[in-house]
Amino acid sequence: MRLLICLAAAAAAAQDLKPLFDGKTLKGWHQCNGKATYSVEKGEIVGRTVEGSPNSFLCTDREYGDFVLELETKTDPVLNSGIQIRSHKYATDQEVITENKGSRRVRHPAGRIHGYQVEIANEASGSSGGIYDEARRGWVANIATDPAASKAFKDNQWNKYRIEARGDRIRTWVNGVPAADLTDSMDLTGYIALQVHSFKGPHPAEVRWRNVRLADLGKHQWRRIFDGSTLKGWKVDGGGEWKATDGALYGKQPGGTGPRGLLISEAEYADFTLRLKYKITQGNSGVFFRMASPPSAKEMGFEVEVDPARDAGGLQAPGTRGWLQHTGPVEQTPFYRAGDWNEMTVSAHGRRIVVHVNGKQASQSLDDPGRLTGHLALQLNPRTALEVWYKDIDILEKAR
Repeated sequence: MRLLICLAAAAAAAQDLKPLFDGKTLKGWHQCNGKATYSVEKGEIVGRTVEGSPNSFLCTDREYGDFVLELETKTDPVLNSGIQIRSHKYATDQEVITENKGSRRVRHPAGRIHGYQVEIANEASGSSGGIYDEARRGWVANIATDPAASKAFKDNQWNKYRIEARGDRIRTWVNGVPAADLTDSMDLTGYIALQVHSFKGPHPAEVRWRNVRLADLGKHQWRRIFDGSTLKGWKVDGGGEWKATDGALYGKQPGGTGPRGLLISEAEYADFTLRLKYKITQGNSGVFFRMASPPSAKEMGFEVEVDPARDAGGLQAPGTRGWLQHTGPVEQTPFYRAGDWNEMTVSAHGRRIVVHVNGKQASQSLDDPGRLTGHLALQLNPRTALEVWYKDIDILEKAR
């Protein structure tokens, strides 16, 4: 019976896939960046390099959020290509730090496409199906060391790609083999685009795509859970002081006296993605989730570290297992902005927990045995004097 249900679900999903390319024209697409040529031949989109051209992209006219995308691609082994998803155009010139064989600063002009790119390379690279943040952060899910995924792509033949983007999770398959599994919420909507990479050679190189189909699954959006002016929806527990001021939650603890202070959400959350900004000038704080109510030493759930000197974004299970993943002192976490606002994202879905700070993955636990539901909480640690601010506290939800 279970097999029949799975087959029925797979058949239904397949029926939801609709052509994104009509097989005859480039209607619904437009070229962004570069001078590579795009044409339609024998029901296939053909991209050909032009010497001296930067990366070129054939973009959908509309943006997509959650979706399942399937296509086939055949690429000249000398050429690198990719499938952009949830991508955008820079409104102004931008300078970014890109991680690709080391860190480097790169300046991109206004109009440059940037965002998640599902890699199309050759067999030797072993990177096809990985996810690269084009014209921005660089590799965010490199699968080259995965023994199965890195060998799934084959030169000189058609390769089938499947890409699923649901909320803050993006997964890819190449020829049916699971490749990347990325949790990242930097972009939730954007263009789909087909890349022809810059290329220099004696003859033009080409990449082909066919059977481009998509199931549109709507989109996710952020919902604010702190109103910016009151403690509505939250309750104070323990010591210290909490107040809403200037659109932020301000927490203060004199240090050395009194119990630990907590500001606990009235709502409970099981699977969720949380986004917030924090600034701390002294002391020690933390973002708790899946906490019992009332909290007890063995039912504190999880804590993401908020400390101006160490472990930015580190993950622990306080009162039980302790540290799950350290991030090291601030000198070793260059993504942390001392004395300034930092953005934290916590994604907890089932036993998969991933933490980002300022767009960089800080910690993760992919099969954690801990609690699966509970409250959110912001902490005032009484060990030393503390001042901390939190604002723009959001939960990611399916759009209605």
